[in-house]
Amino acid sequence: MTHQASFDKPTFSYALLAPKYWGVWLGFGFLALVVNILPYSVLLKIGRGFGKLAMRFSKGRVHTAHRNLELAFPEKTQEEIRAFVIENFKNTGAGLIETGITWFWPTWRFKRRIVEHNVQPLRDYENEGKGVLLCCVHALNLEVTARAFAIIGLPGYGVFRPHNNPAYNLIQYWGRSHNGNLMVDRKDLKKMVRVMREGYRLFYLPDHDYGRKNAAYVPLFAVEDACTTTGTSVLAKLSKCGIVIGSGFRNQEGKYDIIADKIVGHDFPQRDAVAAAAYMNQFVEELILRAPEQWMWLHRRFKHEPDPEKKVGRRYQ
Repeated sequence: MTHQASFDKPTFSYALLAPKYWGVWLGFGFLALVVNILPYSVLLKIGRGFGKLAMRFSKGRVHTAHRNLELAFPEKTQEEIRAFVIENFKNTGAGLIETGITWFWPTWRFKRRIVEHNVQPLRDYENEGKGVLLCCVHALNLEVTARAFAIIGLPGYGVFRPHNNPAYNLIQYWGRSHNGNLMVDRKDLKKMVRVMREGYRLFYLPDHDYGRKNAAYVPLFAVEDACTTTGTSVLAKLSKCGIVIGSGFRNQEGKYDIIADKIVGHDFPQRDAVAAAAYMNQFVEELILRAPEQWMWLHRRFKHEPDPEKKVGRRYQ
């Protein structure tokens, strides 16, 4: 199936060589050099070490991660939470290195790190010519996951947020569109729907708190009123797509387990936005628990509450 471009692709111009962009070019150039010279095991140690070091300068993020875990897992002790937060920050640093690996490694080297498990539901839908909403979560190595699906022959459209810095934006777009992956603007609902109606896959992340607009307050772990997007049911209803749950977490051998084995079936209540959001959060929980220390706990997941009079982020004060 041949993909059609669905995004105004950033293009290079000599204006991007202006001195104000030199820092971006030098930074990404250095990252590309490092990830291509050093062995993977060393890169992972560097990333994890950097992540732990960053805790000293990211007190706010440390507090956010700690508070998220208190809210989501009230049964955990403070000692358990502190140890978990340290591991989460180590993986956050590793995620920066993994972004460099994803964007700058050649396919032959990247492919060696992929372990394909059950992705048959995606292949079945492709054989039927049916579009798929491939629901993943904000894993710290999400960049790896997206390219890995493309490398095993299952590319898709990523929901793209253009960066304000045009040099960064160009590099980011280029890095995310390897091996057949393409981009669609995050505000362009019509193109998202069209992509799936035409039989393609759309990567979608329903696990963050995106704000009160188009949201429902439903359970997520121990939080009974987690602000959750209703976008999954909207996209499914408009596109008549299949919904598959996917992940690509790093395993203990330093490889990435690519899985897309669960289909959200006919019992998905897509016409009831609140019920659908609650239904999807059960899958979100399952995905996060595959490797909870590799999920983005640094995001204020529970910042919005049902009462609009309550200050945003009150739970984190």
